[in-house]
Amino acid sequence: MIYHFYAFISGFIIDQLIGDPVGMPHPIRLIGNFISFLESRLLKDKDDTGNRIRGILLCIIVIIFTAAITVLILFGAYSINIYLGVAAEAVLTGYTLAAKSLRVESMKVFYALNNSTIEDAIDKLSMIVGRDTARLDEKGIIKAAVETVAENTSDGVIAPLLYVFLGGPVLGFVYKAINTMDSMIGYHNDRYEYFGRAAARLDDAANFIPSRVSALFMVAAAFLGKEFSGRDALRIFLRDRNKHKSPNAAQTESVCAGALRVRLAGDAVYFGKIVKKPYIGDDLRPVERDDIKRACHLMYLTEYLCLAFLIVLVFIIRVL
Repeated sequence: MIYHFYAFISGFIIDQLIGDPVGMPHPIRLIGNFISFLESRLLKDKDDTGNRIRGILLCIIVIIFTAAITVLILFGAYSINIYLGVAAEAVLTGYTLAAKSLRVESMKVFYALNNSTIEDAIDKLSMIVGRDTARLDEKGIIKAAVETVAENTSDGVIAPLLYVFLGGPVLGFVYKAINTMDSMIGYHNDRYEYFGRAAARLDDAANFIPSRVSALFMVAAAFLGKEFSGRDALRIFLRDRNKHKSPNAAQTESVCAGALRVRLAGDAVYFGKIVKKPYIGDDLRPVERDDIKRACHLMYLTEYLCLAFLIVLVFIIRVL
């Protein structure tokens, strides 16, 4: 167990210092390519019932494939040498976490707003959000970036941290595969309504507990940061956490809105169609560019609190 713990901590440090190495193939992108490959062969036009079944089949194949490859890598590394095994496990753990890449990509939007043009900021934003961005003004760009950091504090940071803690990189990569499937095919539109339904439901289930745990850690983080309002974070969380159609999306987003004392969400455009969404938070002040930095700071505080809790938990278990 101690070797796995060392790998877990090392993987956390790798993500903090390195993030996603530029120019190297990322396992999550490889999983995404595999999903696209399966989609091109399984998705059929005008076959709702068949697409629903084939969507389930895609989920099963991707999960089994992801778990099997991860197990093979770890088994091979540990078979050669215990230290090589720990190193491989640490690297794989680092790949499941996305704190640094989330900050880097969202701050590109911040720097574009400060140093470049609206068009450049929209281009940077389009890399990290699923909505249509072409017609957003500066306020809309800032809100979208903040919302992405808030939601991905759960999906990209705390949830994989918890899954890796519980089941190592194998469970961590299975979670990331589920999350990737949802982000690629889990949409309510003409193309994916039936084919992507299993992926969307699976993602809802996988994130149900982690999103709420993330929100609680984020509330605690808001009380620690001088630039946040802990009381408003808790108040808006209790009031607005279930306002999204997704059972999980508004959990951390509501905390972030309250902590920053701004109003987020509202209607958005996806694939050319307006999707009606309720507002989250109170419009106590207008959003500003620095809110992107504040959201990243809140994300890191949330992650550090979660890690500290897990370390204490390991210490208690070893003592007992």
